[in-house]
Amino acid sequence: MRRLLDKQRPMPRINKTIILTLLTVISSIFLLFQLYYYKQYFSSKNGADFSDFKGSYSMEDSVHWKVVKKFLSLVSVHNIPLYLIDPLVLARMNEDIHHEESTASGLNCKYLCAPREFTTFALLDKFWKNEVFLKKEAEEEGFQWLELSGKDPRLAGMDGLSGTEIPLHYIVKLQNHAIHLVVFYERSGNFLWHGQLRLKQNADKKFVRFRKLHFGRYPGAYNKPELRLASVDGLEIHVPKEITHFLEEVSHSRFVECRYKEARIFYQVYPEDTSHDAMEFKKKAKDLLHLAAKTLNRQEVPFWLSSGTCLGWFRQCNIIPYSKDVDLGILIKDYKVDIVTAFQRAGLPLKHKFGKAHDSLELSFQTADVKLDIFFFYEEDDYMWNGGTQAKSGKKFKYIFPKFTLCWTEFLELKVRVPCKTLAYVEANYGKNWEIPVTSWDWKSSPSNVQENGIWPPGDWDEVIQIH
Repeated sequence: MRRLLDKQRPMPRINKTIILTLLTVISSIFLLFQLYYYKQYFSSKNGADFSDFKGSYSMEDSVHWKVVKKFLSLVSVHNIPLYLIDPLVLARMNEDIHHEESTASGLNCKYLCAPREFTTFALLDKFWKNEVFLKKEAEEEGFQWLELSGKDPRLAGMDGLSGTEIPLHYIVKLQNHAIHLVVFYERSGNFLWHGQLRLKQNADKKFVRFRKLHFGRYPGAYNKPELRLASVDGLEIHVPKEITHFLEEVSHSRFVECRYKEARIFYQVYPEDTSHDAMEFKKKAKDLLHLAAKTLNRQEVPFWLSSGTCLGWFRQCNIIPYSKDVDLGILIKDYKVDIVTAFQRAGLPLKHKFGKAHDSLELSFQTADVKLDIFFFYEEDDYMWNGGTQAKSGKKFKYIFPKFTLCWTEFLELKVRVPCKTLAYVEANYGKNWEIPVTSWDWKSSPSNVQENGIWPPGDWDEVIQIH
């Protein structure tokens, strides 16, 4: 029996280092697989593989480059200025600029030769001349031409012209590559706007894979770009001078129109106050809003129309004449301590400062007749809120909003942000009856979303209740 036990020797112990090495290798392989998957996922949504933009390609073998060159040659004959806004191409160019790499020379190219379905250019409407002749010549060269139009929103406030159609997008296709021309229009707020790409019933829905286009899912608003002439794979093409800034604009460009039709209906029920005092207040409020926007834009602080100013935009496309102030919202993460100084330099003295940077911050500035209120918003897991403070008691209040993102709009000849889902934002603040004007308003009890939020300790009052 002893001999049998002696023969049953224990199995050798596996080296821990080997196990850790194997686990590390397996984890690395899994991580690389995930990275590859996400790259493929995002590139498929953008109509091209990011990896296609690595390395260089032969111009002689690239159908895409030849199509772009051929179309740009036709455009140059008619002196129609275009500039490149293709996000994939610009992102690669921007990457090379930051790495101080030069473009490929000779027969190799890095940007326009990579396999992809589209190349996107911007077309300014005011320079769009002789399009009939260009279309005819392009078709003679084998290009297929598709024009997509829509109603001109700049005329939406004019009953007789509100149905006027304008070209919004052109798609010009040759072989297996298409040029997407996004038509930009100047708006009264001194910015550029493009419309949504919508297919009409008789449109060829198989002309290209429209869902892959970078522009047109929704209207967009952009600052007027400063351009520079660049040599892109041997072609002289205008591009935005500040590519990084333009690419940031692309990701936050969504635009929503004021609801002019609903505003006209509102004024039919509640006629506009055209008294001298009302018109004078609206003029002063407009001037204050423009000054506030200029000041905050210089500080690079994003803001949006909030409270009564947002309600006025959404309900009647105008300032509410009895509101007596201008209301703006800012995310607390965008707060800068020198905002107060910036406004004071602009001629707007501080009226009061309530709260702290981490809790219920609120600033008010005063002109002769109109007050500017800036509410700072805090983000929680499933809602957002801004605070209020009662000066005489130190009581704190909290105003709850559903989470929201921001879109651009045009208001009083100004490009400005509003919550994209404005109805939910307005209803949170003013309830389901927001369409009915209410001239008597108590900030502590009237809002639908207000709740008490404790009281400031008396020892903090000198900091959290500052009245000037």
